[in-house]
Amino acid sequence: MSEKIAAILEAARAHAQDVISPNIDAWNAAKKWPRDASDKAGAAGLTGLYAPEEFGGQGLPLSEGIQVYEQLGLGDGAYAFALSMHNICTFAGCGYGTDAFKGKWSSDLTSGRKLANFALTEPQSGSDATNMYTRATINGDGTWTISGSKAWVSLATEADIYFTVVKTSDAPGHKDMAMIAIPADAEGISFGPMYDTPSYNFLPMSEMYLDKVVVSEDNIILPIGQGLQGSLMAIDIARVSIASGCCGLMQAALDTALSYSKNRKMFGGKNLHLDGIQWMLGEVATDLEVSKLLYRKAAEALGTPEGPLMAAHAKRFVPDAAVKAANTCTQVLGGMGLLQPYGLDRLSRLAQMLRIVDGTTEISRVVIGRELQKRAASLPDLPVPKGFGEADTNTVSVAAQ
Repeated sequence: MSEKIAAILEAARAHAQDVISPNIDAWNAAKKWPRDASDKAGAAGLTGLYAPEEFGGQGLPLSEGIQVYEQLGLGDGAYAFALSMHNICTFAGCGYGTDAFKGKWSSDLTSGRKLANFALTEPQSGSDATNMYTRATINGDGTWTISGSKAWVSLATEADIYFTVVKTSDAPGHKDMAMIAIPADAEGISFGPMYDTPSYNFLPMSEMYLDKVVVSEDNIILPIGQGLQGSLMAIDIARVSIASGCCGLMQAALDTALSYSKNRKMFGGKNLHLDGIQWMLGEVATDLEVSKLLYRKAAEALGTPEGPLMAAHAKRFVPDAAVKAANTCTQVLGGMGLLQPYGLDRLSRLAQMLRIVDGTTEISRVVIGRELQKRAASLPDLPVPKGFGEADTNTVSVAAQ
């Protein structure tokens, strides 16, 4: 591990320990994004992880930068998720944006002075990204006029710019899709009521409405025809980032259970001396180690032909393991695990949220299943054993009916 990534990971660990963990309950009670905290994250170099150094970023490869969310997840998975989306947008803007866009926005985004978020999902479409109603009309002066709505927009009302995926015609399919960055102060942009999310109310989420919003062509991030492909790449990065954050969540749950059970006296000894407790927590520890290896391998595959499949494997396995870990650790504490000061109820709810965002675990299973079909097609057919001829097949078929 290079000195640079080691220093960044230590900064992220310190941010989780000193900024997130002591304040997360107060943030949720206030129901407001802690801008002072994300400002500190920016000062620590956590808001421009993949952006080039020339724009003030860290210039880290995805395989290294994604490990930051494991450390942030020790404090809170939703906070880690929000910063991961900001970093993905910053990466896209600094890597694919126009020169004019980079000149205006790049340093503010990499420093965290301004926050960005990604807007793809729509109220009626969910995981069906091509079933999109948000439309952009290209005007004679090159500007784009955009109307439509987006759902589950993170950092709603808080982000300074929204990287928004649109269609530019009514034709079915994705060949007319593009991505354009819409500033939060553009005329015609508004937000619905904040979603009520009890365990991460500090992270504002709502629908975003676009009513004839006019945006400069300078803000085109991905031109017509590249919108879906770029969005899928962003989602793959997000899925691996979520898996990384889940590992931090699992570690936090495990540490809470260990800290409690090492002193809890029962049946003539300490809880942690009981075989049953050791087996429960040992299974969590194994799942955590497997999850770390899986998300890191998936991060290394991003940008390669294996990237989407590995991202699907990580998104399917790790959040499920996090849900199991949070529930198991709650069980270890017994009734005390239900009390807010221990934080396990919050971790259980967060783990469930992370199973859903940026593609549910079921969508990941679809991706994996399609790859298995391709592999099956490339394998030789197995010979039919003697006695399993046409008559037997018909017999089985009739019996099945």
